[in-house]
Amino acid sequence: MPAQIRKLIVQVDETRVEMGRAVNPPTRRALAMAVIANPCAGRYVENLDELIAIGEELGALLGQKCVQALGIEPGAAQSYGKAAIVGEAGEIEHAAAILHPKLGAPLRKAVSKGAALVPSAKKLGTLGTAIDVPLGHKDAAFVRSHFDAMEARVHDAPRAGEIVVAVVVTDSGRPLPRVGGLQAHEAKGEDGLR
Repeated sequence: MPAQIRKLIVQVDETRVEMGRAVNPPTRRALAMAVIANPCAGRYVENLDELIAIGEELGALLGQKCVQALGIEPGAAQSYGKAAIVGEAGEIEHAAAILHPKLGAPLRKAVSKGAALVPSAKKLGTLGTAIDVPLGHKDAAFVRSHFDAMEARVHDAPRAGEIVVAVVVTDSGRPLPRVGGLQAHEAKGEDGLR
């Protein structure tokens, strides 16, 4: 069964100035969130295949929404991350079922490649609970300039029987990065690390 989506939220965070210095081009992060009904809420469910299928559906939808919001071609995406907040009638394993087995493949397709693991976070929460969506370079996990996070929050979610699923895609790293390490332009993206 497809996800029962109550709400979709898409926003772009664009940093143009940091510590009085121009950021050129600006760093941009797009966040797409879906507030969905949790089909397993309120009961123990052994087989979580329904949530796994929802994760696959949302990986494509939210990844595409982020790329569209940034106004870029998929190959111009540089980093990504995913997170989920499960309402109090659910359990943390519901977030794991959505995020881990199948969400990654369609998200990688939406951003063209994605050799690196997709950083993730999960938690239980209630209305307005925030979660930091961790970010990493999509093709080379060792690119330090792309270690980052973006806060995700929906003022009226998750309700007890809901899950908030969030995906973030960027077209850049942090503003004015200067902590060394592998640079994005040096990454080969063959093994997901370098």
